[in-house]
Order: sequence, then structure tokens, then C-alpha cells
Amino acid sequence: MTCLGFVIDKKSCIACHACAVACKVENNLPDGIWWNRILTEGGDNMDTPDGTYPNLTMANIAVACQHCDNPACVKVCPVGATYKDPDTGAVRQDYDKCIGCRMCMGACPYSARTFNWEEPAYAVDFPLGDFDAPKHVAGVVEKCTFCANRLARGEEPACMEHCPGRARYWGDLDDPYSDVSRAIAGRPTVRLLEDKGTEPSVYYLA
Repeated sequence: MTCLGFVIDKKSCIACHACAVACKVENNLPDGIWWNRILTEGGDNMDTPDGTYPNLTMANIAVACQHCDNPACVKVCPVGATYKDPDTGAVRQDYDKCIGCRMCMGACPYSARTFNWEEPAYAVDFPLGDFDAPKHVAGVVEKCTFCANRLARGEEPACMEHCPGRARYWGDLDDPYSDVSRAIAGRPTVRLLEDKGTEPSVYYLA
């Protein structure tokens, strides 16, 4: 079985937001919607370090859907609109089945899902991203898909392709020779909110 996932090197992430922008453009995300966010681990405010000069610490954390092996969102969806893809291990969303109850949003401990409250609006009047990206409509929940449209063509997710700091590793977590497996074996890693028991497929190099 394949279990696709990311490894993200916090020390190499420069918070340029290229991954977030690549995701937004590739997936034709509406105004105000971001599936990929860059958070700061440090002080009390965004982009501020912790500690007292000269002993300051700060790290950047790219957060999107964690594509959990034990996803809380799948368990609470009353219509089966959220499900685990048996071929890739990714958590997928069937927009045609989604009834907009937003129970998955409440269950997700990573705040990785967004809801289209109204018909999507865009800064320009034509799509910028991939023709095969999901179409966005009002009344449904959306999230990162691992760029399923690109995977179907044998390509990597857009965030991987555009990261200038090479902070991301991508591949099959069940393959011991994949880039992600070798990255995990080489350095200590953490996963977000491991105490929730969701078993995320995104690892962060400490």
C-alpha cells in the first residue's frame, strides 16, 4: 500500500510563502481562501522570536491538511464526503456529496479546512491554475488534496515544485528508500498534535 506524505525541514523554511502561493494558484483558490499557511513558532506574535537577545529562537511551520492515517474528519462526516483514498493514503473530499454541515471542520485539530460561504470570487475573471483542479462552489468544505490532479499525471504537488529553500520532501512513507523515509531516518522529527491520535502523514524535521 502507498502512503504519501511530506517531510518539512523547519530549519530550511524561510517563510517566503512560495508554497502557499503555488497552492493557491495551482488550485484556482478563491479570494480569501488558503489551503497552505505558514505559521511562526516563537514569540507571542506572528514573525517574532522567543527569548531575550542574543538568545532568540524562531522556526517557521508550513501547515496544511495533515492527511492523517487516523483522520478525525472522516469519522464525523455523516455522508461519507470525506474519505481516505485507498491508493495514496490521502484524505480526499467528494464535493458532490458534501452537504456543508462543517462537522469535519470542527473535528480537524489543525484548522486545515475552509468553507465557501458564498459563490467564490476571484481577483481576476479567468482561472490562473490547473485546468484539472477541482471546481469551487458555495456551500462545501475544501482543503489540500496533495494536488490530486497533478498526482494523476505523475507530477509532484505544486508546493514541492516551487519551494526555493528545498525545505520539503515528498514521497511514499511506506517505501524505506523514498526521499521522505530517508529524511525521517536521518534526523529527529515531530508531528503536529500527536497526542490527538490522528497519525499525521506530515513530519517536521526538528
